[in-house]
Amino acid sequence: MPFKIVRNDITKVKADAIVNTANPNPICASGTDLAIYEAAGKEKLLAERANIGKIARGDIAVTGAYNLNAKYIIHTVGPVWTDGLHHEFEILEDCYRKSLQKALELKCESIAFPLISTGVYGFPKDKALQIAVSVFSQFLTENEIEIILVVFDKRSFQLSAQIVGDIDSYICANYVRESYKKEYPVQRRSSARMRELSDEVFYEEMLQREADDNGPFEEDTDAGLPQPAMLSADTSLEDQLANIGVSFHDKLFELIDEAHIDNKDVWKRANLDRKHFSKIQCDRNYHPKKKTVMALCIALQLDLEQSKDLLARADWAFSPSSKVDLIVQKAIIDKQYDIMQLNVTLFKYTNEILGV
Repeated sequence: MPFKIVRNDITKVKADAIVNTANPNPICASGTDLAIYEAAGKEKLLAERANIGKIARGDIAVTGAYNLNAKYIIHTVGPVWTDGLHHEFEILEDCYRKSLQKALELKCESIAFPLISTGVYGFPKDKALQIAVSVFSQFLTENEIEIILVVFDKRSFQLSAQIVGDIDSYICANYVRESYKKEYPVQRRSSARMRELSDEVFYEEMLQREADDNGPFEEDTDAGLPQPAMLSADTSLEDQLANIGVSFHDKLFELIDEAHIDNKDVWKRANLDRKHFSKIQCDRNYHPKKKTVMALCIALQLDLEQSKDLLARADWAFSPSSKVDLIVQKAIIDKQYDIMQLNVTLFKYTNEILGV
């Protein structure tokens, strides 16, 4: 089952198990802990929690969910951040891992987590996010459960400065390309060679010239540059239609066979629901959503040209003015094929994710 990220109040989320970032002692303190107690029914929940007693950091305990839209509350006590040298990372990993294991034991099909320990316990949010996603990714390779990561506001959802810097630079560069498109439309390019270039090749050359400090001037040589593919005027429409390329469905499963990957691994790597993938597999005329195709490109670890080809067979294309498309292209270029890490980045910038 897939991994989701939502921006919501965790007490409003529907899941079989809701994880509470709890106080070690049987009291409700503040933040997420207090919100869950109040939404569930404070008196009844406190009474059951008192019977459990103290919970050690990194451990869990289970109570009923009472008025929440869930079956269980899994209470886990996260670490208090000091400096990262006092087992904070290991304790936080235990919180996530033990909660997931308990949910499986309880036969839950879904579980919702907050970002544990990032409130009054002060765990850095970007580090906590990376730990959560790493544990989720490892767990889902061997188990089937829907994991929902619930964040309440933008400030609670942070990426490392390096990731943000790389993505910001890539988005800015592609927006520069868009400005060139307005400044240098085909009819205004001075040389015949430049007018014959595809937009993509032309703008890449312009950006490269700027990067080399040569400025966006044009040359009149035709040497060494690809020409746009054209259908032959000598070929009849009937012949062209008779030699039409393979469909999205056939190309997808051709790529899966070539990669020697089991179908189960494909839909897991693409963050797709098993039923959704089964529909793609069984319906040869199925027309997928664009984000589904991009997720499959990531799952199959396609390069950029292969990804463009698969998208085109489903009647889609990367857009240079879409942040989702730019971030996915950046991941493909950098060979970053972890769908969860990619979805974390996408959610930060766009509130969207791939797959689900």
